[in-house]
Amino acid sequence: MQRRSVLLAAAAAAAVPAAARAASSREKKAVGGLSFVALPAVTSTVRTPNGRRGVLMVELGLDIPDSRLRERAEASQPRLRAAFAQLLQTYATGLPPGAPPNADTLSREMQRETDRVLGRAGARLLLGTVMVN
Repeated sequence: MQRRSVLLAAAAAAAVPAAARAASSREKKAVGGLSFVALPAVTSTVRTPNGRRGVLMVELGLDIPDSRLRERAEASQPRLRAAFAQLLQTYATGLPPGAPPNADTLSREMQRETDRVLGRAGARLLLGTVMVN
């Protein structure tokens, strides 16, 4: 009996911090704040200087202050990822072997795709890492 009461007390004590963590996570996201929508990295293949295949990887996210547009962006993540992947494949195809990617061009074109997929402006594209490996 005593062992059971100790286990129940331990389980109750563990449940309180979990409930508090869940409530606080609703108030503030872990990465980027309340208006940030994190997207998974987008990749494409490129040719390296020695003629082999490499990987072009772009990490990105969206800063969307408007809550209605942010909800739309979160619901449209598959469409956004597909648009970014297609754009990156097209860009990587035209990239000369060994040439570094142009982050300004990628940012401009991805911002255009973001506005097109979401149906209006208001989401700001933020680039993280642009890397060829």
